[in-house]
Amino acid sequence: MSLITLQSVKKDFGIKEILKDASFGLDATDKVGLIGTNGSGKSTLLKIIAGLEPIDGGQILVNSGAKIVYLPQQPDLDENHAVLEQLLADSGEKMALVHEYEEISDQLARYPEDNQLMSRLCVVIQRMDAIGAWELETNAKIILAKLGIMDFDAKISTLSGGDRKRIALATALLSEPDLLLMDEPTNHLDANSVEWLQSYLNRYRGALLLITHDRYFLDRVTDRIFEIDRGDIYIYSGNYSYYLEKKAQAEEAAISSQRKFQGVLRRELEWLKRGPKARSTKQKARIERIRDMQAKEFKQPQGKVDISTPSRRIGKKVIELKHISKAYNGRNLIKDFTYEFNPEDRIGIIGGNGVGKSTLMDMIAGRVQPDTGSVEIGATIHIGYFDQHSEELLTALNANQRVIDYIKEEGEYVKIADGKQITASQMLERFLFPGNQQYVPIHKLSGGEKRRLFLLRVLMSAPNVLILDEPTNDLDVQTLAVLEEYLEDFNGCIIVVSHDRYFLDRTVDTIFAFEEQGNIRRYPGNYSVYLDYKKAEEEKQPANINTKEKPINYQTQTTETQPKQTTNKKRLSTWERREFEQLEDRIAKLEAEKAETEKAMVNVPAENYTQVQKLYEQVEKLKQAIDMATERWLELAEIES
Repeated sequence: MSLITLQSVKKDFGIKEILKDASFGLDATDKVGLIGTNGSGKSTLLKIIAGLEPIDGGQILVNSGAKIVYLPQQPDLDENHAVLEQLLADSGEKMALVHEYEEISDQLARYPEDNQLMSRLCVVIQRMDAIGAWELETNAKIILAKLGIMDFDAKISTLSGGDRKRIALATALLSEPDLLLMDEPTNHLDANSVEWLQSYLNRYRGALLLITHDRYFLDRVTDRIFEIDRGDIYIYSGNYSYYLEKKAQAEEAAISSQRKFQGVLRRELEWLKRGPKARSTKQKARIERIRDMQAKEFKQPQGKVDISTPSRRIGKKVIELKHISKAYNGRNLIKDFTYEFNPEDRIGIIGGNGVGKSTLMDMIAGRVQPDTGSVEIGATIHIGYFDQHSEELLTALNANQRVIDYIKEEGEYVKIADGKQITASQMLERFLFPGNQQYVPIHKLSGGEKRRLFLLRVLMSAPNVLILDEPTNDLDVQTLAVLEEYLEDFNGCIIVVSHDRYFLDRTVDTIFAFEEQGNIRRYPGNYSVYLDYKKAEEEKQPANINTKEKPINYQTQTTETQPKQTTNKKRLSTWERREFEQLEDRIAKLEAEKAETEKAMVNVPAENYTQVQKLYEQVEKLKQAIDMATERWLELAEIES
């Protein structure tokens, strides 16, 4: 069943044509990833489908009754709401029934003999059963907890931007729409939350259209890819890996076709130069064909960011952290951490939200002073800091400044890696800012374009230590791929905070993991190797407890002594397997008992309030038992799978 269809849709912002002639449909079970360079119109397309952005031509057909929910990058929440209140505010009929049930229950507590109230309560209970309203609050709390939000009573006004984005994400998931539109849903999520969201969307029964820079996420969630390229939309029937393969084949075929076309045109022009007399109709037609061929324009392969920026020498002493500690409001973020960075370091810093990753980066850069200990920076060190809030700062300080003027502040001319000197304008073109866009004010750029512009400014300063705080947020996948290649050849030290598993696997060889009480632990290898270490630790943990062996100290282990990657999985014990098999029957029996009790409750006369209340309490106990049994079954099933 088609939920929405776009027919020859056009969108033009004047300086840029976003959609030329977009035509496609989304079916009820589609899982689509939307990709394209920053500023290509990805977010605009989501807003068009959500009905928030008008079109300049064509038409959009929406299936009547289809529920569409849009999750923007910057959600608009009610500042006066508490977290749980915000989630339940958009739950429509379910929440209205919950409120009605609570209101009637309060009245019955005061007037227990009121038969009219009892009749209303029975009707409400039946409707709540029919649409599954009983689980609304429970599901809301489960989703919030999985996304790292534990204080359900906190006011929205007191929360960070990242927390607000997670609450908006939870609200969108709880609404269970027919079509879910998501703009960078993994921004501000830690790795565990991203894994959970990935699993949730894999089970999601509705349609999905999302923008994300997380290529592992894109690969594992989507089954179609839409690419926006200079106003055109190209559709690929597969995940991100399939897209990469077919995209490469298409570009090769296009280059081959263009080469053949140029060969034919060259031969035809040689014939024309020989001066054939236009005596016959065939000759006239041939001359017309040549003119048409000369006028034909080929769409060149999509531009890629060219990161070829200046560099400078790096000395032996880089940055030394000596017993640094930092606490805020009595909470230890970093505790007695010592490390000496070397020129070849590729460090990835990971941990949950709010544990102190950005604080550590700020101390390394000298922006924040430690409470104890010291930070020593080498004399030859020039730090380039790519902050996760760079585009916000850029807009605040330089909103009306032209793009070209902002870059010229770093230099009118740039000496690039191969020794050539180019202008600031040429450098901007290499970063996919064409001439007409170089003279627009910065506030006219998209969020991703502002990030790309700030990245260019950072790299033009010729750093020999790069500090990248969530560099993948809002950068398109094409730019990320080029940035990863650049970092591989970067002559200096790289320190990265990121939740992007793919990016960490490509760019780092050591992991700093934030653990409890402000402790930072070092693991050799990239993020996937770190996961192998953690899995090995978890499997060894029971044995360590029983034999009182000392856990493996990965902090002092070198890459040469890394344990080999293992595919061994934890297996169910005999007792757990018996429990797993029995749980399935138990859940089925509980479900049947619940259905019978609910049926009995409906058949009880309205005036028999005591019996209705008794049966209702029994239903609630059965629901709780089902939830507990199901949660345990899922735990065991995960081990078994």
